[in-house]
Amino acid sequence: MSKPPVCKIMDYGKFKYEEKKKANEARKKQVIVHVKEVKLRPKTEEHDYEFKVRNIKRFLEEGNKAKVTIMFRGREITHRERGAHILEDVVKDTKDVAVVESPPRMEGKQMYMLLAPNPKILQRVRDQARQAAMAHDRREKPAPQPGAQASSSAPAQPATPPTSPQAEAK
Repeated sequence: MSKPPVCKIMDYGKFKYEEKKKANEARKKQVIVHVKEVKLRPKTEEHDYEFKVRNIKRFLEEGNKAKVTIMFRGREITHRERGAHILEDVVKDTKDVAVVESPPRMEGKQMYMLLAPNPKILQRVRDQARQAAMAHDRREKPAPQPGAQASSSAPAQPATPPTSPQAEAK
C-alpha cells in the first residue's frame, strides 16, 4: 500500500460503457450449446431410426448436445432391453461424431442418454464461431482508405497566414 493512497479520478459513465462493451465482445465469441432431444419408441422402424440418427449427427456437428429418449407405452416397459439395444445402436452409428456424456438410464416410463459432440468437432465449431465473430467485427469497423485525405492531385502547399493591411503597416 502506498503512502499516501493513490486514487484515479475517472468518468464512471465511461467506465460502465467500456465494461458493457467488453462483456458484449466476450459474449460474441462464446459458443452456446443447446440440448436437442430426439424421441424414439421400441417399435421404431428402420427408416425412421435412420432419419433420427441423421438428425442426431446434424445436431452434434453443429456443436449441440443430443438427448436420445426411448418412450415406453403400456406393456412395452417390460422389455427394457429393447430400448437399451436401440440406444446402443445409436452410440455405434454416431461414434465418429459423438461421445456418451451420460449412459442410458430409466426415468419413469422413459429411458434416455445424453450425447455430446466429439472434442475435434467441438473445436472446429468454436473456430468457425470465432472466425464469424471476427468477420462481423471487420464489417462493422471499416478500414481507413489509403489516400482519403490527399484526394486532390495537386501537391499540398504549406499554409501561410493571411496578410491584412494592418499587419503590413507594422
